[in-house]
Amino acid sequence: MFQGSLVALVTPMHEDGAVDEAALRRLVDWHVEQGTNGIVAMGTTGESATLDTAEHCRVIRQVVEFTAGRLPVIAGTGANSTTEAIELTRCAKAGGADACLLVTPYYNKPTQQGLYLHHKAVAEAVDIPQLLYNVPGRTACDMLPETIGRLASVPNIVGVKEATGELERLPRIRELTGSDFAIYSGDDATGCEFMLAGGNGVISVTNNVAPAAMRAMCDAALAGERAGAEQIDARLAGLHQKLFIESSPIPVKWALAEMGLIGRGIRLPLTWLSDDCHDAVRAALQQAGVL
Repeated sequence: MFQGSLVALVTPMHEDGAVDEAALRRLVDWHVEQGTNGIVAMGTTGESATLDTAEHCRVIRQVVEFTAGRLPVIAGTGANSTTEAIELTRCAKAGGADACLLVTPYYNKPTQQGLYLHHKAVAEAVDIPQLLYNVPGRTACDMLPETIGRLASVPNIVGVKEATGELERLPRIRELTGSDFAIYSGDDATGCEFMLAGGNGVISVTNNVAPAAMRAMCDAALAGERAGAEQIDARLAGLHQKLFIESSPIPVKWALAEMGLIGRGIRLPLTWLSDDCHDAVRAALQQAGVL
């Protein structure tokens, strides 16, 4: 499966909230040039919750078209309705995505058995590689390592994005899933240590603004070069923190606009970054050497 530095790509928008397709193409080209290992389109950072189904599917198709085979594309297709998740996953397969990323159902708080049956149903309905996505801080639903282990036996469930930031989960998940199952960090602040401890990569918000540095850090970490990986990660530490000073993707979209890469579009209920947060995010960009 995919390894290394995977970007949780923002969806650029015009100020009226319409998707900015020209900016999306520029972002994809930039990530190819900067060495990003893969693109995750229409995940949480892509504002998937506020795009309707037609828009969601169109963005996935466009990212596939714009990458033109230069990078693998993982499509975010999770939902808190199993039927909707199947529909989005079918759409992603038809649109040419290489794999899908399915967040645990949010708000309705299923049991562990419910999580197992939900993801198993999607996997059996759509023959495409699928990654589980556990981010209880946003979903109020925690997929336990034992449930991940059960789902690893489903043939086309091939990995997990573990975004709890709890490094002690990694060896337990590895023990329950085996060496062929991909385990990605979904927490930038602990991503370096996660890979040094045996993770396969990081699906990153920071990668939106510092893709070359993230690629270099991931390469070093995956090679077991602790000193080099930690040195690069130290420069990025401010971004890992300040890109979450308000709910993501608010700060990272502001940062990309500050860098001149996208416009000032975001959809309600998210709002543009508060004025009193600008200096902190700008300082993190400067510390990382990208502004």
